[in-house]
Amino acid sequence: MSQKTPRNFFKPLAIGAPDPMRELPIRLERMIHFVPPHLDKVRAKVPQMATQADVVLANLEDAIPADAKDAARDGAIEMGKMVDWQGKGTGFWSRVNPLNSPWFQEDVSRLVLEAGEQLDVIMLPKVEGPWDIHFADQYVAQLEAKAGLKRPILFHAILETAQGMALVEEIALASPRMQGISLGPADLAADRKMKTTRVGGGHPYYRVVDDPNEDGSKRESAQQDPWHYTIARMVDACRMAGINAFYGPFGDIADSEACEQQFRNAFLLGCSGTWSLHPSQIEIAKRVFSPAPDEVKFARRILEAMPDGTGVAMLDGKMQDDATWKQAKVISDLADLVSEKDPELAKAYAAD
Repeated sequence: MSQKTPRNFFKPLAIGAPDPMRELPIRLERMIHFVPPHLDKVRAKVPQMATQADVVLANLEDAIPADAKDAARDGAIEMGKMVDWQGKGTGFWSRVNPLNSPWFQEDVSRLVLEAGEQLDVIMLPKVEGPWDIHFADQYVAQLEAKAGLKRPILFHAILETAQGMALVEEIALASPRMQGISLGPADLAADRKMKTTRVGGGHPYYRVVDDPNEDGSKRESAQQDPWHYTIARMVDACRMAGINAFYGPFGDIADSEACEQQFRNAFLLGCSGTWSLHPSQIEIAKRVFSPAPDEVKFARRILEAMPDGTGVAMLDGKMQDDATWKQAKVISDLADLVSEKDPELAKAYAAD
């Protein structure tokens, strides 16, 4: 047997460690904003970022030079003390270095022992299979027990290899610590040997073309999304496991239009949020991953027309039944969550 029995799945993995969560906290996580903690000027802005982003993440992995790893780790610990994250309700996460790196052990041990009271989620990069989650799970449980933590720290995995993608369902189910999974398009593209240097988004070579025209005129074509299948499969795996799916980075900071469209594609497919690499992307994510007021109003009309979610109703010439009621409930529940944090959108949702 390669998995724990149901009775043992929710038992602590170390004596004195907190009980695993049976249900994920209900939190608004439209964007995970990445911060390089080794840069003093950027780190100084963390209290302000905590008022703007749903989640602030101390990044210790990619984009942090090898000779700055120690400084980044120190900066992440400092970030944990700069804001009352638990009191404020803004998520405090950290992306650690990979399990096979020389920095992983110290990353995790210091974060849990020195910032564990504030840390919500450890983001694990380059997860290849459930064994990676199992190793980290046991290790973090021992550290939680040593630190005397009363609340378990959750895990968020990044899909960055073909093997991880092939085992995404097993990864999603690997531990009750699993909070969600993000797409890592750059590393995944390289591992798949995709012929692109872009970080997320579409590609001009990935297109469909109309059938030939009888008059020989130019055929219309349209650029496609090479990440559609990957995102959809990730979403299915996450929702099957009761966790959240996230789009990852969009690397072209200057192309806000393409960024917004990629975020919107992911939102429509079921992603709860995305990464933001620049302050401008916080606003894009906030706009995209908050349901539009018109959608919310129509969804609530469906719920009002079918209070118990059964039967059938006609609204504006469109038939509504128990399936559309469930769709409306998803939108309405998200709007309720957004309203708690965004007074302006709350007013827009409530307006006639």
